Amino acid sequence: MLVDTHAHLQDPVFDPDRETVLERARAAGISAVISVGEDLADAQKNVQLAGQYPMIRAAAGLYPAHLDLEQAEKVRLFIRSHRDMLVAIGEVGLDYWMVKDEPGREAQREIFRSFVDLSKELDLPLNVHSRSAGRHVVTLLLSAAAAKVQLHAFDGKLSSAMPAVEAGFYFSIPPSIIRSEQKQRLAKKLPLSVLLLETDSPVLGPSAQERNEPANALIAAKVIAQLKGISEAEVIAAVSENTRRLYGEAFS
Repeated sequence: MLVDTHAHLQDPVFDPDRETVLERARAAGISAVISVGEDLADAQKNVQLAGQYPMIRAAAGLYPAHLDLEQAEKVRLFIRSHRDMLVAIGEVGLDYWMVKDEPGREAQREIFRSFVDLSKELDLPLNVHSRSAGRHVVTLLLSAAAAKVQLHAFDGKLSSAMPAVEAGFYFSIPPSIIRSEQKQRLAKKLPLSVLLLETDSPVLGPSAQERNEPANALIAAKVIAQLKGISEAEVIAAVSENTRRLYGEAFS
């Protein structure tokens, strides 16, 4: 089962043609798409879409740029009350590119820790954002004894990633790898056993100027195969197994 493990299909940009987008993904070999959320409205829409489209699996989270403790609590309450309808908590994490002041960053860390604790309590994987904060995210996850973790579109160095590899965390690779030397270096060096595919649709596509969509996950698989000198089929088999290991029954 080939899964786009991180997309934003609730984004209004998909409202006119979401069904066609899913048909293209299915034709490309994608069996399911995890639609992550950035706030409570996204969470509600993801659950609604998952009920409407069997390919869509819902996640709920709070984007790290939202530093509102009250909103974070509302999202946590939603996750608790919809546990059986969700496959992940996400996206959550840290973003030191958008938030540069220390009080803001401390608020991010407090909110992120609360979602890490919730993931352990509910046994839900974390779908994690870590822009310009890779080392800090990994340190927090390790200190909080996080168990099931996907680091999406990781933009840090290999040295920052390796403690996460050793902890059994996973790294999802978007189609933008085709134009990102950093992601190429990372994917080449990371073990195949920790890689997943994602698109982060509608962004992080093969072209920065065009809307990204789940069918493009296969572009990332092709580039990973080229970087590692193995077949695309080997990559697809490995990332499919990795997805099953992280997400369990949801993708068995």
